[in-house]
Parts: sequence; structure tokens; C-alpha cells
Amino acid sequence: MNIERSIFKAYDIRGFVGTQISDEFSRGLGKAFVTMLSSELKNKKLKIAVGRDMRASSPAYQKALIEGIVESGADVVDIGLVSTPEFYFGVGYLECDGGIMVSASHNPAQYNGFKITRDHARPVSGDSGIKILAQIMEFDSFIKSEDKGNFEINSEIPNKFIEESIAFAGDDQIRDLKIVVDTGNGMGAQYLDNMLTKIQNLEFVKMYWDFDGNFPNHESNPFKDENNIDLQKRILEEKADLGIATDGDGDRIFFFDENAKMVEPAMVRGLIAQIMLRDHPGANIGYDIRPGKITEDMILEAGGKPFVTRVGHSLIKEKMIEYNSIFAGESSGHFFYKYQRGYFEGPVTVTVQIMQEMTRKNKKLSELVAPYRKYYHSGEINFEVEDKLKAIENLKIRYSDGKLNELDGITITYPDFWFNVRAGNTESILRLNLEATSNKLMELKRDEVSGVILGK
Repeated sequence: MNIERSIFKAYDIRGFVGTQISDEFSRGLGKAFVTMLSSELKNKKLKIAVGRDMRASSPAYQKALIEGIVESGADVVDIGLVSTPEFYFGVGYLECDGGIMVSASHNPAQYNGFKITRDHARPVSGDSGIKILAQIMEFDSFIKSEDKGNFEINSEIPNKFIEESIAFAGDDQIRDLKIVVDTGNGMGAQYLDNMLTKIQNLEFVKMYWDFDGNFPNHESNPFKDENNIDLQKRILEEKADLGIATDGDGDRIFFFDENAKMVEPAMVRGLIAQIMLRDHPGANIGYDIRPGKITEDMILEAGGKPFVTRVGHSLIKEKMIEYNSIFAGESSGHFFYKYQRGYFEGPVTVTVQIMQEMTRKNKKLSELVAPYRKYYHSGEINFEVEDKLKAIENLKIRYSDGKLNELDGITITYPDFWFNVRAGNTESILRLNLEATSNKLMELKRDEVSGVILGK
């Protein structure tokens, strides 16, 4: 079948609705997934979980996906409308051999896509299966089955997910808190509503709560500062204790203190690492290569063993499995736990643990993180560069006296500043993240490195 290879990314599949992604594509992907798993699991009767997000195109793509799976002889459990973390949980909870979630995460409305896992939510990345799926689809090398698979609907996953997510955090008390929450018309509203039924002394001020795959209020990506302006204003107006923002499919979560200042994900993952290390002394904790040095500081301070990963949720999970890690965090707001059901994002668990820590230490969120505001970050800056390889080579030459790491793009480290430059998924983009020990130095080096990237 005709496919566009460019939509098969390093850790999921994403493309334009109606052109790159279609009913035919979805049906073919279902058949390809069964073909790949059948080859891996050898004659096993497969059971596949399938979920979807709130995008207008998702129900039709889910239906076609299920048709392809059933036609290929595998059983399907339709877990319905779920966030991505609930989907991962469902694959493990239902003891499925794998699963596919119809979602384009935080991408704008004209996109859709698929997140794919093996059993216990073990990730399928570009190097561990996504390229294989593309090849199977491209050459129509689908498995043939004389018998169709069975189909069932299971609607219990969101409730079971919230129960186990809260239980995982423990039963420490949470004081009365007023929280402004912006779910950006995405799937985070589902698990946060369910959380309120279990923790009843919380007051939520809800923003952009209704599911709407057109994202009428703002792009559902809190990683971009402009998407948090309304939330930050409301935190101050409401005199709230805390602010929360989630992305389109609900797998990323961001926190804001009572002064409406975002707590950088690097500090959040450091805080959670310290909490987890109390019960798991000396454990391995992961974080991605992009600058966020405070995480390493906080892990070492608590006696943990830090390890660094490439960027991308599936790549981080693969390393967590390799290191038998209890927790890892990504700079873009993913926080992963080693759950009984597998390794996956835990937005509810991280929220509960932060509220417990605020209660335990009787501090405001700003007071909790104040000691760790030691470094100054440029934010992620994107550059359109025609010759990415030349730009990276120029950086290596200009900063040849620094410590070079090529795990993911290039990371160059000096005693007082450090930066990572890596290619985006599109052909012409380079992404810069830089950190320094002072704001003045950060701005100076940010502008200097930017100039080298642009060939100035």
C-alpha cells in the first residue's frame, strides 16, 4: 500500500488527517501490527488493546484499526476514550500482548496518529518496531488468517487507572488545596475529574475542560509559554495554591506555583526522584540529555544513581527497563514510573506526590523548589537550518575545548554553561537548549551559540 515514510517517527506515527492518515492506513496498520507480533510471539493467539483520544477523526480511525486487527485473526479489547497513560495502563491491566492508541498527542487539529506498545506497555520505537511496521505496510506483507479475532468492549480502565495511580503514591495526607487546572480541551480532564472523586478535599478551578479536538482556546501544548498565559492569570486571580496544565493526550503534565511561575520539569523530576528514593535508596533514576542539570544534583543529593537517555518517551522507557529504574523524567513534562502494569507516564501519581510533599513539609510549592532554582535555562529554541550537519560541525569546532557527548545530537559542557543541539523530526530544524550558572551568562552564551548555528 502507498504510505509516506516521513510519518513513521522515532517514537510514534503522526501525519495529516485524510492524506497521510486515513481509514485505509489505519486498517493496514492494524494488520501490520498483528503481523509483527505474530512473528515475535510465534503462533500465540494475540489480544490487542485499542484506545483513542478526543479528536474528531479518532473514532473512524479506531474502527478501521480494529477491523484490520480482527481480520488478521487477533482478539481486540476496545478500551474507548482514554488518555495515553490510561491506555498504557490498560494494556498491562488487561494482560494484552500489545496495544495501539489513536492520538497525535499535542499536535494541532489537522493531525492524527498512533502510539504503539507491546505487552506491559513495552514501547515500540523507530528502532524497535515502527520501521518494521512501515516495511510490512509498504510491501503488503500482511499475515493471512482464515479465522477472525473476537471483539469486546471494556469501560473500566479509567477508574482502575485512577485507583492504582493514587495507591502507588501512598496514603500520606493531602491538605485542602485550591488548584487551577487547564487541560487544553484534551484528555487530561478525564483522569483529573476521576481524581477528584477519590481526593475530595481539593478545589479545582477548571479551564478549557470540554473535549474538543479542534483546540479552540489554545494549542494543547504547555511546553510553549504562550499556551499558559490564561492559566497563569487565573492562578493569580483565584489566589490558588497550585496550577496544573496537561497536553492533548494527557501524558505530559506541568506545574505552576502560587505565584503562577512554572516549575521547570527538571525540578519536578528531581523532586519526585527524591521522594521515590526514600523508599528505594540507591535506585537508578533516568533523565533525558537536554539541559536540566538540577535533576542530576537532586538525584545525587538523595543518594540515587542518575543515568542519561536520548529524548523521546519510548527511548526513555527502553532505558528504564534496561536499568531497572524506578522513575525517570523528560524535560518536556513526561514523568515515568515503574508500575506493576509496566513502565509509563504517571501524571496522577506525580500530582498526588507533589501535593503530599507540600502537606508533609507544610510549604508552598514555591518554597519547596526555591533551593533548586540554581541554573538559568534558555528554553527550547528552534532554528530553520538548511545544512544541519554543517551547523553541528561548526559547533564542534567552535566549542572543541568543551566536553562533547553525542548520545542525542551534541551536548557540550563547560564548568559554567552547557548546551544540547539536536535535530527535530522535520528536515530543516535544529533545537537548542542551553543552561548556565547565571542569567547573564545564559543570555550571552545563548546568543553566541545561536549565531554559530545560523552561520553568523
